[in-house]
Amino acid sequence: MKTEKITDKLIRSTTPPSSGSIFLREQSVTGFAVRITATGCTAFVLNYTVGGRERRMTIGRHPAWTVAAAREEAKRLRRLTDVGEDPLEKRQAHRIQPTIAEFYKKYEKEALTKKAASTQRDEKAIWRRFLLPAFGSKRLPEVTSEDVDRLHRRISESTPVQANRSMAMLRKAYSVAIRWNLADKNPVSGLAMNPEVERERYLTADEQKSFINALSSMPETASTLAIWFLMLTGARSGEVFAAQWSQFDLDCAVWVKPSSHTKQKRPHRVPLSEPAVEVLKRAQKSTKSEFVFSTNSGKPITSIGRAFGKLCKKAGIEDLRPHDLRHNYASLLASEGVSLQIIGKLLGHSQPATTNRYAHLADEALRKATELAGKKI
Repeated sequence: MKTEKITDKLIRSTTPPSSGSIFLREQSVTGFAVRITATGCTAFVLNYTVGGRERRMTIGRHPAWTVAAAREEAKRLRRLTDVGEDPLEKRQAHRIQPTIAEFYKKYEKEALTKKAASTQRDEKAIWRRFLLPAFGSKRLPEVTSEDVDRLHRRISESTPVQANRSMAMLRKAYSVAIRWNLADKNPVSGLAMNPEVERERYLTADEQKSFINALSSMPETASTLAIWFLMLTGARSGEVFAAQWSQFDLDCAVWVKPSSHTKQKRPHRVPLSEPAVEVLKRAQKSTKSEFVFSTNSGKPITSIGRAFGKLCKKAGIEDLRPHDLRHNYASLLASEGVSLQIIGKLLGHSQPATTNRYAHLADEALRKATELAGKKI
């Protein structure tokens, strides 16, 4: 039935059919109508033709949608059809787009598992704490640059560096989504990250003496032995925690880290000093596990936080983290004149630029050299 204009009064006064549906079609907007079913369900619809196909799209139910709002939506949809777009096809495509939470399940299973265990742990924590609560219910195309900026600002209020890490993880996830044809654009692109100052914390000569004295006085456990080993090798904590006896040749004093345990995803062969080998021999006496630094149950240790905290307190050292022992190891080598290339190989750096952060520490070795020349002259 055609009518000049659909009104609320007209809808309320129309008796539902005994079966099927009836349509009240408005002449002022081509294709705009109200469908009333036998059960009394009333909804606004739009009929249109695109590419030779007749289509019918439901705009929304009455009275949740007012007549005026439905009419304006019908006009907007008509404008899309006039330029050859199919709004129904677009809506259906949008409905099959996964939510961020649904996408993350696939991403965690197929992409995240390729990363190091420590990286997986850190990323999962950030997704659970920040990204999923903010965007989990949204579909991939619905997250805008404004949404990303807003979340970055909110996290930055308390943890600026973690805000940067969160956005870096989201950017990478969207890159994967684009490669999987689940998204067309990356809302994180162009985001201005917070400025970061690289942490440079090394033990002074006095601190190192206090640290070693305190460590020597502590009971010998898997954690304290791991701390000794970290100091003597400059290795990453994750590599030490996951170390297995099969990776070591104590007679040749060599540690071959498998690619699955290294950040650069390549095997890393490292010669060991005599003190480092001695630590391993002491560890060998106290465990029957395949892991070098293991718990009483034979599983690898996953943290030295508690022992490290007690150690720093006993030594009277503040603001020191386990990873700083890696920087300390590199600083000792640099100050003794060891080349940055050798330091990079010992630490397992894949990029020379990573090792260049220790370049200024070579000044002491250079100063000794120039002093020697000065004395000779």
